[in-house]
Amino acid sequence: MLKKKRPLILCVDDEVRSLETLERTLDEEFDVLTAGSASEAITILENNPVEAILCDQRMPEVTGVELLSEVRERWPEPARLILSGYTDSEDIIRGLNDAGIYQYITKPWHPDNLLMVVRNACQLCQLQNENDLLTLEMRLTSDQVEKKLSVKKARLKSEFHLDEIRRTAQSPLNNLCDQVAKVAPYDVSVLVTGPSGTGKELFARALHYNSLRADKPFIVENCGAMPDELLASELFGHKKGSFTGAISDHIGMFEQADGGTIFLDEIGEISPAFQVKLLRVLQEREVRPLGDYRRRNVDVRVIASTNRNLEEEVRAGRFRQDLYYRLAEVTMTLPELAQRKVDIPLLAQNFLDKAMREFDKPMRGFTEEALVCMQAYCWPGNVRELQNEVRRMLVLADGEYLGADLLSPRVLHAAPQDETQGTEQLTGLDGSLKDRIEALEKRILRETLIRHRWNKSQASRELGLSRVGLRSKLERYQLERVTTLAAAGKVASDTEH
Repeated sequence: MLKKKRPLILCVDDEVRSLETLERTLDEEFDVLTAGSASEAITILENNPVEAILCDQRMPEVTGVELLSEVRERWPEPARLILSGYTDSEDIIRGLNDAGIYQYITKPWHPDNLLMVVRNACQLCQLQNENDLLTLEMRLTSDQVEKKLSVKKARLKSEFHLDEIRRTAQSPLNNLCDQVAKVAPYDVSVLVTGPSGTGKELFARALHYNSLRADKPFIVENCGAMPDELLASELFGHKKGSFTGAISDHIGMFEQADGGTIFLDEIGEISPAFQVKLLRVLQEREVRPLGDYRRRNVDVRVIASTNRNLEEEVRAGRFRQDLYYRLAEVTMTLPELAQRKVDIPLLAQNFLDKAMREFDKPMRGFTEEALVCMQAYCWPGNVRELQNEVRRMLVLADGEYLGADLLSPRVLHAAPQDETQGTEQLTGLDGSLKDRIEALEKRILRETLIRHRWNKSQASRELGLSRVGLRSKLERYQLERVTTLAAAGKVASDTEH
């Protein structure tokens, strides 16, 4: 356990016995330095962080008040105390005015009383120093926070600029990005739909940071699987004691987003009862926190998202039609990653660049074979699944490139694009038995070779084939290794929009 540091005290007196008595008394609680003259005291102050000065008034060179007046100008932090056997009112007044004396102690003094006075003086000194430091920190912090916020806002605007949404010249996203550019400046509600993992929040942020509200807050709330009372508290706020567990006032997200944008993710999951509450907020542009009788105006742009078909939900009576039209002034539907396979190399490289910075693990890029396999896979988890796959590959990688052998089995099992028809025959009802068997055999051969990095000896042993038999099947199915390496940056330069 660390021993608490004791305050440092300076005692100044021209009488040696007085100094010795002071030192013995104060040494119980403090570290004590002594000086027999004003000049000696100045030297000590120049070299030590003293917290309190106890000075005799009557000294040959200068008086205690004169010394402490100089100390006040040069070292204002230490507490200053005067010891005197005289009670001249002029000395006392001058000490208070000129030297800023904390206390005037008359002789003879009592040890306990002296300790208490010096203890309080040191505490006052520490509090003043903490207060000065806090004031300085607050002044510096406010400037720093403002600068950090400005830098963060500029970075976010740059990060969510439409040109930063990774896509190729042939990407299905190009029309959507054009739509975002047209819609963003206008205060209309936008409903972003699409399967999970397609980047709905990315587009919501792009709408916000390309709008006139870009300098105001962007607040996100996931509405899925949240009880009505908790969701109401999160969105509209609550007063202390309004329900069990409400131990303090809470400002709702609509108020937090005032002047900016609120993004309501998974809007299709809210209950019919809560739909009524949300509709009223959108119509009246005001919220009433739980437990509060007052309503508060809010100026908020609403962007909502869902992976449900809300039009079907409306027809089925599970979603209010009037709320749907409030939310869907403009609707944007994001495609699945399987519908934009042309973007996969560019997206994969972008995710790899981010992961390399995060893990501090540099790589040169993907092999062409790995990219072919990634483009062949259907990616049911969409962009999010691709990102996780790239991070996994990087963690497992040993060489300079990320090869197909690092892919998860589910990705590796996907047939290449020129085998799509064979895969359909394999899983569907059409096609002869011979076609299905050949497609399956070709796929097994390819997966095994990739897993063994095209080492034919190891692959033939696993498959139970001779090298001659394996070579014959490779020639029959025209299987050969893709040896081209897609170096870092090459994919982006070849395919970037």
